[in-house]
Amino acid sequence: MFDVTRYAVAADSIISAGRFLYGRGWSPATSSNYSARIDENHIAITVSGRHKGELGSGDVMVVDLTGQPVQSQCKSSAETRLHTVLYQIFPDVGAILHTHSVKATVLSRLLPAGKPLSLEGYELQKAFSGVQTHESTLDVPVFENTQDIDALAEQTKCWFEQHPEQPGYLIRGHGLYTWGKTMADCLRHVEAFEFLFECELETMRVRP
Repeated sequence: MFDVTRYAVAADSIISAGRFLYGRGWSPATSSNYSARIDENHIAITVSGRHKGELGSGDVMVVDLTGQPVQSQCKSSAETRLHTVLYQIFPDVGAILHTHSVKATVLSRLLPAGKPLSLEGYELQKAFSGVQTHESTLDVPVFENTQDIDALAEQTKCWFEQHPEQPGYLIRGHGLYTWGKTMADCLRHVEAFEFLFECELETMRVRP
């Protein structure tokens, strides 16, 4: 059983995030999925196939940390397991956002297979929790896109168990996953990533 009041707070944060992210063009149409922790065993997550700029209370459901619906006949995103493994690994994570921006999608396709996106020397790296200086390198892993979400979930779980300090990852040709202790932290991470992705793409354009 979960606390209904905490569910309502989590759902409201997801709805507000959807409006913001859709307005910025980072979650077009029914793409993307968002979640927020309710307690140690349950999360609120967007229902599959819903327009993220028009989310309502009926568009956010509850699942347990195995991805199974709780008191709902709705279907959550096919990528639910990519959320739940992160909540399992990181007890402090309170929200996860998966977006489908043009810049994240294009940049992920330009990076060599098996190589992370290395961000270094940017002042805005300090927008990520735990980063204190631009004199650091943030390696963002790029996982290959697949329809086998269970396999991808296990792959990401293994990677982040070894790299717990990382705030996000890319899926090639797909989009960004990022997280934070609160929804506000998570939204800040999305904005920071989008700025840095644009800087990287512009650098590639002017300095091939």
